[in-house]
Amino acid sequence: MTVVALVLACLAPAVTACESAPVRRPERTMMAPPPTVEPRTAPVRTTGRGPELPKKGAWLGAWVKPQWHSPTGRAEALDEFNRAAGGKLTMAHMFNTWTKPFPGQTERAFQAMGKLQMISWAGTDTLSTVSGEYDSLIRQRAEDVKAFGVPVLLRYRWEMDRPNLSASVHSPADYIAAWKHVRAIFTEVGVTNAAWVWCPHADGFADPNRDAAAYYPGDDQVDWLCADVYPGPEWASFSDRMDHFMAFAREHPRPVVIGEFGLTEKGRPGQRADWLREVGPYLKKHPQIKAALYFAGKETKPLYDSTFTDDPESAAVFREMATDPYFAPPLPDLTASTGPPSTPAR
Repeated sequence: MTVVALVLACLAPAVTACESAPVRRPERTMMAPPPTVEPRTAPVRTTGRGPELPKKGAWLGAWVKPQWHSPTGRAEALDEFNRAAGGKLTMAHMFNTWTKPFPGQTERAFQAMGKLQMISWAGTDTLSTVSGEYDSLIRQRAEDVKAFGVPVLLRYRWEMDRPNLSASVHSPADYIAAWKHVRAIFTEVGVTNAAWVWCPHADGFADPNRDAAAYYPGDDQVDWLCADVYPGPEWASFSDRMDHFMAFAREHPRPVVIGEFGLTEKGRPGQRADWLREVGPYLKKHPQIKAALYFAGKETKPLYDSTFTDDPESAAVFREMATDPYFAPPLPDLTASTGPPSTPAR
């Protein structure tokens, strides 16, 4: 909910009460309503599917928290993590807030490293999005992505099914309306190099109190399926986390990317390596999965450490996976191009 909407919602009861009282009131200046646009309804024509898929195997990459939050710092952090993992990682991941411009210097640094990229875009209040309040911002992002010209995965408002996002996501219908609104603007701009990634949390398919599938915008709207997977404090296995999601994915003919996976729990001795050891074989067993991105970071609030700094056993397991030729298939052409899409518009 925007600040304006929140203020109006909070003032509404007071205004009603005042109007019912038989007293003289000073004139009030009415606030202008939010801008409106013609509602966008399905099906919405979409263009472009991002990178050409590998015929066999799955790309592997990472987001790595840098010591210095700058383009150079992020590139150096990814490079150091990649070299420790055997130097074969093909993908880079970058998070962006709703108002932060992208692609920027960080994406250009990753491009210079020859990495296929996934760009995560946080989104904002769905009602404000659909109202048209942010159309100029969305259009600018679309123009910038088009000008970048490089095939990318664009992950819009990931983990939308998390309960703590309900105040801004509102409902599955509101989320879907926002998704279609944003993507339609990208289509109007003519963006053909971005594949749209729909990425709930894997828990949203296993928890009976959550319904991640309800947020699905539809096969005509989604280019890649995605899930974020972590062991959690109960240390559910990777397959336990993924099986429910993959049952959904099998019903939708789309490639799958693991948007985030990582060892955020400390665990007992050897438990982290055991959990990670299952990931590679699982991905090979499910060829619909075409990419996976490790989340490597360390925080105190909330407390987690998914790096391998103090865990050489897990580092060795990840290195074994990262140097397996299955996880380093050839990359698509990553040279900038703003020409027509290689696949028909949908």
